[in-house]
Amino acid sequence: MKHYEVEILDAKTKDKLCFLDKVEPNATIGEIKSMFHKTHPQWYPARQSIRLDPKGKSLKDEDVLQQLPVGTTATFYFRDLGAQISWVTVFLTEYAGPLVIYLLFYFRVPFIYAPKYDFTTSKHWVVHLACMCHSFHYVKRLLETLFVHRFSHGTMPLRNIFKNCAYYWGFAAWMAYYINHPLYTPPIYGEQQVTLALVIFLFCQIGNFSIHITLRNLRPPGSKTRKIPYPTKNPFTWIFLLVSCPNYTYELGSWVSFTMMTQCLPVAFFTFVGFVQMTVWAKGKHRSYLKEFRDYPPLRSPILPFVL
Repeated sequence: MKHYEVEILDAKTKDKLCFLDKVEPNATIGEIKSMFHKTHPQWYPARQSIRLDPKGKSLKDEDVLQQLPVGTTATFYFRDLGAQISWVTVFLTEYAGPLVIYLLFYFRVPFIYAPKYDFTTSKHWVVHLACMCHSFHYVKRLLETLFVHRFSHGTMPLRNIFKNCAYYWGFAAWMAYYINHPLYTPPIYGEQQVTLALVIFLFCQIGNFSIHITLRNLRPPGSKTRKIPYPTKNPFTWIFLLVSCPNYTYELGSWVSFTMMTQCLPVAFFTFVGFVQMTVWAKGKHRSYLKEFRDYPPLRSPILPFVL
């Protein structure tokens, strides 16, 4: 059996960082990262980007050395991704913040509104309903992070957590301030509008959870397997016939209904910004499906059936 010699160069300076002798041909990039880590402890595998070209794409951890377009002396290029943090930690931090922040406004703790309103409650029942819906949404997200989601990537750059938290926490405070304000006025069409919004909200929350369970079942524990998601016996998954990312479709529906329920401008703005971001993610995943699977259903749109 022939062995490989592997040299790893800095992608920016082209300086040689490491030379590995007698590497097994069936070694994966993940295993090479571990070998590199032994010689450079400051760069643990999660913060390493190993490439065939200094400006090329990062190789996947599961890529096998002998299957790559390299000779028996393989040259790779290394780029430091920076300090990393687990996706679970990021999601828990992102979602716990809005849950707590919203409740601070709901209970009208001191220094938010005028002193005479400290620890008072709203006279409008829709305010209490909105708090329950908002809390339910983020408790659901926290539980899904702990017990449902399986992540294809274990970590993300540490710097992203500050950006993500600023987004979620900031919008939560902005929405909560107005919804729980003593001068808040209920929706113009009253109980009918709120009831319809609640029905749509619950429908979309159940749908979103159903999609997450379906996606979870596609990926065995500890693997990075990707498969085409198809509808199951659960009617909430039948939307897979029309869109590639129905979890985003249901998420959008949840926030549209919350906007309708509260008739609050900051909520509408948060919904719009979220829609733009989810559309970007959905289009990216849709393109990835089309590229990876030749038999991918042609009728599907990224996020909105027949539209977008």
